[in-house]
Amino acid sequence: MNKGVKSRRIFWCLLPSFTRYSLILLLSGVFLSTVATTGSTSVQIAQRSKTASQQATHAAAKRLLYEGFKLYKQGTAESLRQAIEKWKQALPLWQEVGEKKWEAITLYNIGSVYDSLGQKQQAFNYYNQSLPLSRQVGDKAGEATTLTGIGNVYNSLGDKQQALKYYNQSLPLSRQVGDKAVEATTLNNIGSVYNSLGDKQQALKYYNQSLSLKGQVGDKAGEANTLNNIGAVYYSLGDKQQALKYYNQSLSLKGQVGDKAEEANTLNNIGAVYYSLGDKQQALKYYNQSLPLWRQVGDKQGEATTLNNIGLVYYSLGDKQQALNFYNQSLSLKGQVG
Repeated sequence: MNKGVKSRRIFWCLLPSFTRYSLILLLSGVFLSTVATTGSTSVQIAQRSKTASQQATHAAAKRLLYEGFKLYKQGTAESLRQAIEKWKQALPLWQEVGEKKWEAITLYNIGSVYDSLGQKQQAFNYYNQSLPLSRQVGDKAGEATTLTGIGNVYNSLGDKQQALKYYNQSLPLSRQVGDKAVEATTLNNIGSVYNSLGDKQQALKYYNQSLSLKGQVGDKAGEANTLNNIGAVYYSLGDKQQALKYYNQSLSLKGQVGDKAEEANTLNNIGAVYYSLGDKQQALKYYNQSLPLWRQVGDKQGEATTLNNIGLVYYSLGDKQQALNFYNQSLSLKGQVG
């Protein structure tokens, strides 16, 4: 009996929110090419022809970036993969016209979507291609955002010290350029690292700094993520009612902004609180709301966690066959995401 109780404690899962900063998509209105003038009419014609070609390439790359963004906004697993393909088509066009800043932005966006799909090694690959380009062109805001993205990958892979290293590189850059949105995201993610390391007071300190900034910049999605994380800290401190309070505030905001992945995350966590309070049916209710959302956005890691938690509920209710069914589904997915 004691062995069974120990197993339940080991396998029950809460999910923090390592905020994925939004895609870098603030395109300048028009890309302009300067036509150089020379004394030769033939050279002038060649220059104009080349410039027209460059402008056409610019326009095509920009169009692909926007088309990818529209697909990204749909939020389904299929549309996210289609967004990636659009952006991959844009990459050689940016390279052709020597636009390193927009190449870096596109690389970052691809990495960000791979990250949201749970494909961490792919995300890491694209972030690391983006970072040196942002540095080359002196784009400190882009550099700060990409450093946070790399930190997120290390965080999700369990390398907390490396995550802190990248977050702490990002933070002064975002403050230097006055980007409160990235600063808020990075503060949230530093809080997540301290939470996972067991330093709950430090976690609350960073989360509360993040929450204040997110309110200032009107980032409801980010605010919802940080509320989720504060709820997780209170849960770990044994204050279940405070945990539910913050989770429910988070859930309300996530419903407003339509962030299905994070809505799934918080539903999972509310289910976990009800499970810990002994209300197994309420736990199942929230887990079963969470599960289709994970599948809709293609987040296999989140889906695996919730399947595991459903298995745990059935185990505690004495339905061992159902428990095995859900545990085996979870195990298969965890193998797929590494």
